[in-house]
Amino acid sequence: MTENIRIEDLPGGVRLVTLDRPEKKNALTGVMYDAMRGALEAADESDAVGAVVFAGVPGAFSAGNDIADFVTRAEKAFSEAPSLRFIRQLARTRTPMVAAVDGVAVGIGTTLTLHCDLVYASPAARFRMPFVELGLVPEAASSYLLPRRVGRLKATELLLLSEMFGADQAEALGLVNAVMPSDMLVEHAVAQGTRLAALPRGALAASRALIRGDQAQVDAALQAEAEAFDRQLRTPEAQERFQAFLARAKPASA
Repeated sequence: MTENIRIEDLPGGVRLVTLDRPEKKNALTGVMYDAMRGALEAADESDAVGAVVFAGVPGAFSAGNDIADFVTRAEKAFSEAPSLRFIRQLARTRTPMVAAVDGVAVGIGTTLTLHCDLVYASPAARFRMPFVELGLVPEAASSYLLPRRVGRLKATELLLLSEMFGADQAEALGLVNAVMPSDMLVEHAVAQGTRLAALPRGALAASRALIRGDQAQVDAALQAEAEAFDRQLRTPEAQERFQAFLARAKPASA
């Protein structure tokens, strides 16, 4: 656990993982990725945890990876990045996962939900995957999963043009189960997680594996994306985009 990731084991077998870095709209650091990965690993090893719920602070699920981390990461092997280790764990976690999305869900804030078994959003949810805009490529197997959810043309629009879409469109596309008021969102996600945790574990695991399909295809997509991501991360075009983003985000008084 870190000061920016709160992990609570609730009655009914639900582990609530709350992203809590409001001053940065829950932009994720390496330490935060490691904490979330640890929470998932431990859930898979625990008989007491039957579901994991991801939530953010009001108005921010996650603004994505902390861009400053991308700048320093270009000098290191991406294969060892905390973000990639978390993504790989996310893809292979056996414990059912639920997402409660309120406010911004950018980059990994959106692609994380593709691995969740149930996803709920508030009317304020705003999803966006600006990988190409940043000089990068899609991650978290989104290049494989998203076209199979929404069709190739729509996935191309969302991934290449970095189109933002709201909760109602996400529900229409089949990316969100339901849209509900912000003040009910986490409570509902936890309730659904509790229902999952109460189901017979063997039948749940077998059914979940059937629904999710070929894990080898997901793993292959993760690997191909990671290799392409590593190459792009080191390019001048990506570094220029990162520096421009950081310059815009810098306080005027700084």
